[in-house]
Amino acid sequence: MTEGSKSTERRRITLAILALGGQGGGVLADWILNAAEHSGFVAQRTSVPGVAQRTGSTVYYIEMVPRNADLGRPEPVLALSPVPGDVDIVIASELMEAGRAILRGFVSKDRTVLIGSTHRIYAISEKSALGNGIGSSERVISAAHRRAARFIGFDMDDSARQTGSVISSVMFGALAGSGTLPFPVAAFEAAIRNGGKAVAANLAGFAIGRRNAEGVAAPDIPIDALPQPTSAAGVGLADRVRRSLPESVHRFALEGVRRLMDYQDASYAALYLDRLGAVRTCDDGAANWALTRETARALALWMAYEDVIRVADLKVRTTRSERVAREVEVRADQVLRVTEYMHPRLREVCETLPAAFGRAILRRPALCRLLQPFFSTGRHVETTGVRWFIMLRLAAAMRRFRRQSLRYAEEQPRIEAWLAEIRVAAATNTAFALELAKTQQLIKGYSDTFDRSLSSFQKVMAAARAHAPDDSGAAFVGRLREAALADDSSCALDLVIGASEASRLHSSVSTYTA
Repeated sequence: MTEGSKSTERRRITLAILALGGQGGGVLADWILNAAEHSGFVAQRTSVPGVAQRTGSTVYYIEMVPRNADLGRPEPVLALSPVPGDVDIVIASELMEAGRAILRGFVSKDRTVLIGSTHRIYAISEKSALGNGIGSSERVISAAHRRAARFIGFDMDDSARQTGSVISSVMFGALAGSGTLPFPVAAFEAAIRNGGKAVAANLAGFAIGRRNAEGVAAPDIPIDALPQPTSAAGVGLADRVRRSLPESVHRFALEGVRRLMDYQDASYAALYLDRLGAVRTCDDGAANWALTRETARALALWMAYEDVIRVADLKVRTTRSERVAREVEVRADQVLRVTEYMHPRLREVCETLPAAFGRAILRRPALCRLLQPFFSTGRHVETTGVRWFIMLRLAAAMRRFRRQSLRYAEEQPRIEAWLAEIRVAAATNTAFALELAKTQQLIKGYSDTFDRSLSSFQKVMAAARAHAPDDSGAAFVGRLREAALADDSSCALDLVIGASEASRLHSSVSTYTA
């Protein structure tokens, strides 16, 4: 028994597993049940399914007691669900599931060993947030160390990929390595063999999970690393970043260069550095070059705007096909077919055309009405089929003509105007300029999503121009941005702008009366 575990100080052992759909939580529970029964325990497994793939995980509960040597005694009565404060072992398949276990009271400082993967699978609310809605991994890890008798955490999803196995086998290995169950290692391995499915891969996953759990002293938290260039042009641009920008900006700028070379080409990435350098010359270096850092992040995102070309390019990449195949666990003897929903509007198609041609179509209402029926509804397309794969390939190949497209002609002046306002504001108040740089957070997506986000951005910028570029103006722009991120209907933003205009009007009337 490992120090810190209380599970064998009493006859009954309780264990809860929190896993998402497709992560093999049921298989893991069956393995534990098998190992317990073959180690002389009476065990029972129950489960409470979640409502959806990511809005609620399935909770598997296993309760076990040593089998009575006296056959005359009745079989024990076991509980059907975990009780807060009475769980010896909690296994979480993802970091936020570990956090949910803590919030639900399953983790106790005096008893519970918490075993959890530190990787993230983002919730719908995190993905759909207008701003940065990602929960803090560091807070969950800190809480796990504080609230559990012992926390064993590492990236189990990465370990599964390394061994070609599934995360359930790595979690099973981590459970064995934790020493919290009085079963020999052979009993764990026998449970996998008795399952009879992908035995070799699951044993490999079990082995790496066990090793990590036995040697883990702290959770395996990914460390941000600077992207490394892989071409001569990339090496040159990376050297330019290191020579011309403050060190605190390097990570953002290098990632921006990498993203824009992937999006377009080296000259487009060089334009990014030209624009960033112009802002850097106006930055007074406050807060470790916060203005240049934020502009580096925001400018890279805006310059890599989503269009039909980009979407098509991402959908036909080999790396995406490999990722999908890995996630659905396609075997060598299976055929993977991917069907996707696509709904490009007439405007998105026109934006991909040469600027003059695209404008000519959009400026003719009669022609737009004639063409609109072809783009009024979306369609489901099999992107792994030859026909649609070739069509997407051709759309992606239009990347070389992107600079001549209508969308490029419209987007670049918007970017330049935003940067110009940042530079002008920086000459007076860096805090105000920083808030203007952060307004890029409002712009995202394409199609209707982009139209709504651009409208909110333009409202915020227009309202910002009506205020003095000082600290109070910076605070006002910050409030506008937060209001715009509160909902995609702009209701909250309109209320803040309306209240500001009413206050300014009242102040003007009072001054005139006086």
